[in-house]
Formats: sequence, structure tokens, C-alpha cells
Amino acid sequence: MTYDHLLSPIRLGSLELRNRVVMGSMHTGLEDHSWQLPRLAAYFAERARGGVGLAITGGYAVNRRGWLKPFAGEMMSRLDAARHVQVTDAVHAEGGAIALQLLHAGRYGYHPFSVGASDRKSPITPFKPRALSTKAVHRTVDDFARSVSLARKAGYDAVEIMGSEGYLINQFLAARTNDRTDEWGGSASARMRFPERVVQRIREVVGDDFPLIYRISLLDLVEGGQSWDDTVELAQRLEAAGVTAFNTGIGWHEARVPTIITQVPRGVWTPWTGRLKESVGVPVIASNRINTPELAESLVAGGTADLVSMARPFLADPDFVTKAAQGRAEEINTCIGCNQACLDHTFTNTTASCLVNPRACHETSLVLGPTRRAATVAVVGAGPAGLATAVSAAERGFDVTLFEAAPQIGGQFRLAMAVPGKEDFADTLRYYSRRLEVLGVDVRLSTRATAADLAAYDEVVVATGVTPRVPDLEGIDHPSVVSYADVLSGAVVPGDRVAVIGAGGIGVDVSHWLTHDPADTVEDWLAHWGVGDSALNPGGLTEPKPRTPVREVTLVQRKTSRIGIGLGKTSGWAHRAVLKQAGVRQVSGATYDRVDDAGLHLTVDGAPVVVECDHVVVCAGQESVRSLYDELVLAGASVHLVGGADVAAELDAKRAIEQGTRVAAAL
Repeated sequence: MTYDHLLSPIRLGSLELRNRVVMGSMHTGLEDHSWQLPRLAAYFAERARGGVGLAITGGYAVNRRGWLKPFAGEMMSRLDAARHVQVTDAVHAEGGAIALQLLHAGRYGYHPFSVGASDRKSPITPFKPRALSTKAVHRTVDDFARSVSLARKAGYDAVEIMGSEGYLINQFLAARTNDRTDEWGGSASARMRFPERVVQRIREVVGDDFPLIYRISLLDLVEGGQSWDDTVELAQRLEAAGVTAFNTGIGWHEARVPTIITQVPRGVWTPWTGRLKESVGVPVIASNRINTPELAESLVAGGTADLVSMARPFLADPDFVTKAAQGRAEEINTCIGCNQACLDHTFTNTTASCLVNPRACHETSLVLGPTRRAATVAVVGAGPAGLATAVSAAERGFDVTLFEAAPQIGGQFRLAMAVPGKEDFADTLRYYSRRLEVLGVDVRLSTRATAADLAAYDEVVVATGVTPRVPDLEGIDHPSVVSYADVLSGAVVPGDRVAVIGAGGIGVDVSHWLTHDPADTVEDWLAHWGVGDSALNPGGLTEPKPRTPVREVTLVQRKTSRIGIGLGKTSGWAHRAVLKQAGVRQVSGATYDRVDDAGLHLTVDGAPVVVECDHVVVCAGQESVRSLYDELVLAGASVHLVGGADVAAELDAKRAIEQGTRVAAAL
């Protein structure tokens, strides 16, 4: 497939872009300290070298009350601008363009001196904001304009004003967070004056030519949000005020509808982008859950959008555009929307990275440079850790042989991709399969390597993974008891009533698989989450459509804590919500007594409980498979242990892929 529309140039004001691919804004943690700017420069330079048309930075505050957190990134002084020249120079040296995103966190500020349109506290921060005075609103308008001027001095080719996701500008726009009675509130039209005045003031300061992108909220997905008519009126007023292009945002951070995680269907929000494009005369950028060049091309070719923004896909693969342009789309390391190493890191004050590409944001420290020695490397096991090791070692120039006992690569990842909403995991295996082929790795499937087979290799990496743990439970050999691997692989078809033992990530996934209706469509997904037409429902929310689970499921754990408490910070809540929507019965603090023909016998709060069921699915953890490693160590081989074979912990693919990559980098 060619991508003629996506790869065609486009002009944004005075800025000529080489293609229509935008690397969307994403806060990585490298923005917050000046000494991290060399790393930030390397990060953006690698993406510019990979062909992206326009990169947009993470958000920088326009004043200190607008900080995301104490001492967060800001663009407030000439010194700030001077420091950023190294970032813009690095991007320009690679033929790219870069925009600075400017924001004011408003009530989302994670600090005690936050301010907002009103004094209403956010449900996701512990601090109650102080309402901005009328004079302070005018000063904030001026601060936005000053920061844009400084961004231009720093060499940025454009700026993006963050007007979505529930930050300050969005807070002014919504009745939910704006109860003002002065000129900045009181009606929908008055609430629009703040962003309108911000754009007008910027134009007064920097003139008409400097490209100004405005990130507009198409769907707030919160009660008291904007209606579609409000959104269109706002866009038209901002276009008249001088906006060069609109980037699109979906949902506030406090919304209880998932917008970008794996279970969100690809491209589900793009119809709203198309509706906005019909209402304005400037370019419109599509965003959110777009992760393939095929989908991006279809959006531009079909007239839904003029450009396409992808943020996390450029964490996953900085060469996304180059590979597409060269007809190598099968080699793209596709973002799987897991959030585990990017947003989960960001919201826990850890530098962001990427589960499938641990080099993201670590370009200066995790370097896969060419090897200086000719050496043979054997990798045993083709799960995520083994695949990462084999590909990374081959990229460095080692002669690599990959052994896998199964007839296919993937290991536990192959089971994960069977879970509803995790279908994108298959793209990771497609990527690795193609890279192994391109790099000439000798892949030996259905081959169980022995210590004798490995004696001839200079380096051996053991990535033999895990095996499901079998709990000490009376009746564990009962015909109704099966492993999660049997269920997800299709070896066993569970009955209508199922008990799931173990409520970690795997237990939650299996419960979702057991209750999911395969006939559900994208429209059903929207309906289950209560997403409606914002022309009829302000904020885009309506009454959720109940799910009809295909099985009756009881999920049981020994722990007394809430089920799913260890899931990812930015996605766990949505997985727990799906269980609730599907009517999964959740039991904590249980003692497993036995399994017999009557079902699963438990003791809960000192009382006996029988879960009548057709099958009991065991999701009680894993044990490392490492006997080969121990044998090689005894033989004195140069051997390394990675992935689940090293630590069997909830199938942690993030740790496995990073560990495999780092071992290969150190060979």
C-alpha cells in the first residue's frame, strides 16, 4: 500500500510540512528540568530523522500557577527560550519541524497554589483551586501571548494551545467548572471569551504568519460539558481570531470513559473530527487511537482530516513515517495502547518510555550501537524477552539463532492478544516476525534447545519464560479445573458458569474474555460506555447500554484488597469497570477449600460458600522455567537470564522487553 495522501506536503500558515503526519503532544518527564533538555533534543531528533512532518512537545506552563506540578516545564523567560534552542536545532538538523505546546493546568495542577475558572476541586488532584480574579484572567491571557513569543525566539516552528483534556481553557468553557458571573462566564458564549481572547492576544503579539494550532475538545465526556453546537461556535470564533489549524482532543482526564487505551477501538473518535472539518475552513488534525499508516491514510484520503496526529505510536517506533514511505509498513513497531510505560509512568512522576520500545526517552543511554566483535548468540525462547533480545542483538550485527519449543513465536503474548481489546498485541508479534526475517536471524521453531546444542555459541540468552502455577488445592485434578492458558488458547471451551481463581491482571483479562460478546460492534462499545451524540447530550454522555455477558463469572482472590488494585494507573479503572458492566461477581478475602462436582468451595468471612460452576479457571500466577539456565551456569557457559525465566511476575512484558534489549546492548 502507498500512502500518497498522508505523505503529501501541506502548508500551515507560513510553515510548509513535508507530510501530514503529526507526532502529538505527550508529557514524557523530560520537559521538567533544564538538564534533561539534551535528552529531549535527542528524543525529538530521532523522530524527525524518522520522517515525521511536525512534532509537538509535551505541555509547558505559561505561568507558575499553571504548572502541572511543582517546578514543571515552563516557557516564561528568555532563559527558558535560550535553553530550548538545542531542541529546535536538533529537529531542524534532521529536516523536521517542531511546535511547543503551551498550557495552563488550572485545577489539574498538582500543587497547593493552583487556580481555576472557579474554585471547584478536581476529582483527580488533592488540591482545591482558587478562582482566578477578573484581573488575573487578563494577566493569564497575556502570559499565553508572552510564551508564544518566547517559543518563536527559541526556534519553534509553531505553537499548540492546549484547549482540551480538561485543562484551564477547557475549564472556562464548561458549565461544570465555570460558575463565574463576570465577563468570562454566565453563558456558553461568554465562557468562550477566554480562549478567543487568548488567540486574539497572541496574534497581536506575534502577527498573522506564525502558525497557531489550537487543541479543541470535540467530546468532553463529562457531565456539564459542551454541546456540539458550542464546539462548532467556539471553533468558528477561534478561526476568525486567527487559529491556523485545529488539533482534536477527546475527553477530560477525569472522564469515566476510556479514550486511548487498548480496549478503545481504533479510529472510534474520527467521525467527530470529520464533523468539525465540515464546519471550519482551516486544516483539522485527527487524533486518539490511530496507530497504523493504513488508518491514517484513509482519514486523509477520505476527507475526514487534513493531518493525523499520533503520539504513542512515535514512542513505539520513531521510524514510523520512513518505514511507511519505503513500503516497509510491516516493519513498524505498532503502539498497542497499553499505557504501561508511557502514561502510567507520567502519572507516577517517572520518565515515560514504551513497553514495545524501551529506548523511547532513553536514546542517549540505551544505545544499540554496532558490535566490535564477531560473535554468535543463541537466544532460547521466543516470548517478548527472547524476541527483544534476538532482534536487538541482530541489529547490532551479532550472528543470532533463536530457539523456540512451540511452533510459533510469542509465548504468553500470544495468549494476551486473545483478550478482547488486546487484539493489537498481534501487531507486536507481526513486527518481531518481520524483523527476524529482515535481519536474517536463524529461527528454529518446534525446537527445544539443550545445553549440548548451545555449547558452540559465544553467548547464550535464556528466555524460557514461565509456566502457570498450580495451587495446592484439593480437587485441582478435577475435570472442571483448567488453566488460563487452556482457555485463551482455545484448547478448552468453558461452560456457561465459570469461577476464576486469582484476580491479578490475568484473572481480570480472563474474566473479560469469558463475558465478552464477540458480536459487539464499535457502536455497541460506544453505547456500553454511554457515549452519545453531543448535539443531543452536552458533553457527549448518555445512559450506558447494559452489557449482556455470555457467561456467568465469579472472580475470586485470597487478598482482601479491591480486585484489580494492582492494574495500571491509567487503564486499570476501565478494566474494573468492564467487569462491573458485565456483572462479574467479585469475591475477595477467600480461602480456597476444594473443587468437586458441586463446584468451587470457599470460606469467606468464616462462612462456607459454594460457587456452582461448570469450570474453574486457574489464574494463580506463574513459575519461572529456568532449568536450562541452571544447567548452563554449572557448565561454565556465558549465559544471561531474561524475562519470565528470571522473574515470574504477572507476565510483565514491559520488564521482559526492556531487560532483553538491555542485555543485547551490553553483549
